[in-house]
Amino acid sequence: MHNQVVSRDEWLKARLELLKEERELTRRSDELARRRQELPWVRVDKQYRFETDEGSASLADLFRGCSQLLVYHFMFGPDYTAGCPSCSMIADGFDGFAVHLANRDVTLSAVSRAPLTKLQAYKRRMGWTFPWASSLGGDFNFDFNVSITEEQQCQGGVEYNYRPADRDADPGARRPIRGGVRNRRAHIHARSAGHERVRDGGRRRPPHLFHLCART
Repeated sequence: MHNQVVSRDEWLKARLELLKEERELTRRSDELARRRQELPWVRVDKQYRFETDEGSASLADLFRGCSQLLVYHFMFGPDYTAGCPSCSMIADGFDGFAVHLANRDVTLSAVSRAPLTKLQAYKRRMGWTFPWASSLGGDFNFDFNVSITEEQQCQGGVEYNYRPADRDADPGARRPIRGGVRNRRAHIHARSAGHERVRDGGRRRPPHLFHLCART
């Protein structure tokens, strides 16, 4: 890339013009964030089970007494020997602020389909302290479209951008999915009478984070 060299005054003029567009983008982003927060909720009645350091746990147990739960879908399939490098880099960051979320009535937990023993070993290796649950053997990841079967991948029965994938129109839907695990982030709330899915993440790519809220 070759950038033009200009005077300070010319640069400032161009920068101010770009600043106008940046401010408009910020206003548009704020508006989309507001609309995302206003998306309707979907009740989750299914009873999910997880394996944790404390033993078998329900989805409600993952809240650990807080009114909100953030579930990070960490890409670590049953056959993986280590966690996803990108997820690991992200986890390095949220491991530090998980305690601050807990002090604000929010529990942050990762969930993966690898056996708990693998998750515990990798967690020790990386020096992390956030809760990490195994959903192996359950439907949690499949129900929220963060995991797919080999049959779905081969036959094209995959959801992409919140609708059945069009392998011709959506190039991302044609990408191979390692071990039936893919990126996913969604925003969920949960009531004491049942968990409620609220909203998906703001990117067009499949979301990666689940937000749940418990109310009495």
